[in-house]
Amino acid sequence: MRIRTALLAVALAAPLTLLGSAQAAPGGPSAAAGPAKAALTDDQGCSLTKSLRPSTDESGPTIRAIKARGVLVAGVDQNAYDWGFRDPATGQLQGFDIDIVHAIAKALLGDPNKVQFKTVPTALRIKAIQDGSVDLIARTMSITCDRLNQVAFSTEYFQAGQQVVVPKAAGAKSIDDALRGKRVCVADSSTAQAYLKSNPRGQAAVVTVGNALDCLVRMQLGQVDATLTDNALAVGQAAQDPTVQVIGPSLTDEPYGVAMSKNAPDLVARVNQILEDYRHGLWQASYQHWLQPVLGPSAGPPAADYLP
Repeated sequence: MRIRTALLAVALAAPLTLLGSAQAAPGGPSAAAGPAKAALTDDQGCSLTKSLRPSTDESGPTIRAIKARGVLVAGVDQNAYDWGFRDPATGQLQGFDIDIVHAIAKALLGDPNKVQFKTVPTALRIKAIQDGSVDLIARTMSITCDRLNQVAFSTEYFQAGQQVVVPKAAGAKSIDDALRGKRVCVADSSTAQAYLKSNPRGQAAVVTVGNALDCLVRMQLGQVDATLTDNALAVGQAAQDPTVQVIGPSLTDEPYGVAMSKNAPDLVARVNQILEDYRHGLWQASYQHWLQPVLGPSAGPPAADYLP
């Protein structure tokens, strides 16, 4: 009850607009049978993981502006357990995505703490980049063909996919049990929402919220029956609340990337070099600290894939 009450309070207080600036128990997704994966993120035939070749050049206009300002403005989450969340003891943002932002700040500005974090809801990530509110977004953001038409992405830094979270008391044994004819919660403008539009699950009633954590609160209140979200986030929800579980296999293959403006190729190329260096050291240390307790050991980061 203490866990559930604290989580409810945090989620209800979570901001749904741009704002200035808990450890998990082991246990990953079950191996329950389910449908084959849908090629959701590459169904338009675009190349999802190819990005600009890395560069150490910092003479471009975007990087010069960041250096002149003296701080990197990064859009992040503050409710994604182990990815981007506030330490209840210190109030500081931390997590796997936050570590990446600190690495970028250190490479560009010589200090990992020269960052202004802005918390951005799922649906406002692209807008925040396009209107210049942030220099980049590092927020469990899947690279998709539609998004590539609106923003630029770094190379892939994590491989995720959609999975289902349900209350253990529901007794669901498969994804169809969990979704068919049920109230299913998704974050607005998420790839989970897109999946359900393309793959209706037996007249499931889709409920949209601002952030994935809001779905967990709605499940706790009995307002929805299940959540569809990235497995990277799903296992975090199950770690936060032991009364829910992740069931079934991953439904999609979704690469995460750092999103930036299409008008900032200098920053994209520089971030790709930073990620290239990050993969050879700090990536594994960050994974072991934040994600290994819930996802298990990793063979290492995804390999970079560059445009010709």
